[in-house]
Amino acid sequence: MEEGYIHSDINVEASKADRSVWLMKCPPVVSKAWQSSAASASADSPPVSKVVVSLDLLQPDDSSALQFTMEMAGSEIVNIPKSYSLNMSKDFVPMGIFSESNQGRVAVEGKVEHKFDMKPHHANIEEYRKMCRERTNKSMVKNRQIQVLNNDRGVHMRPMPGMMGFITSNSKDKKKAAPVKGADMKRTRRDRGELEDIMFKLFERQPNWTLKQLVQETDQPPQFLKEILNELCVYNKRGTNQGTYELKPEYKKSVEDTDAET
Repeated sequence: MEEGYIHSDINVEASKADRSVWLMKCPPVVSKAWQSSAASASADSPPVSKVVVSLDLLQPDDSSALQFTMEMAGSEIVNIPKSYSLNMSKDFVPMGIFSESNQGRVAVEGKVEHKFDMKPHHANIEEYRKMCRERTNKSMVKNRQIQVLNNDRGVHMRPMPGMMGFITSNSKDKKKAAPVKGADMKRTRRDRGELEDIMFKLFERQPNWTLKQLVQETDQPPQFLKEILNELCVYNKRGTNQGTYELKPEYKKSVEDTDAET
């Protein structure tokens, strides 16, 4: 076996397998901003963001006292928050990071040491709320198109002579199509950012929803909907609202402020 490679059906470069890396879940707007910057990046391009680490000098060895903040730099997206809080977690399934080049070369880039959940900093929650509302309003606008037909005689829109004889009104000869049940219909996933906007709109209407109600309102797969709910909401296991979801405090505050404005 050659050094730095694992042989199976393909060769995998494993020289960086022990390198520690961070895994971060970020909002769609941040991901789009980074992708846009990467597309036009050059050797002299400035960093797209930076991580600020705050620690307690009285307890330098206490990892729980560490605080991480992400600062965006030079984003071209309007109204995108520039400061984000990073919530670190070590309680996750061990994972490795792989990459594949344009030539099909696969490599191990490292193992995940820390996992971060990225959310807007409390100082920018109003700016983030405004951006979400604008995206929601845009997603609800339906673009209608008018197509002009070259054939202005309407030949393709009326039955041709002799075709009427094939149309029968005998109800006995007609086979009734079996209705398609809702559970048998395959639901198509929406864009993640668009679905988040719809969820904020629903929780503006009422504070508590069951999973079944949200599936009916959004027409989304339950498992995909649970992923969004775990990020935005808390599940009530007891009390008067048992079995329902409600927004997390940091998101609930922005929704309440919206209701106060209206």
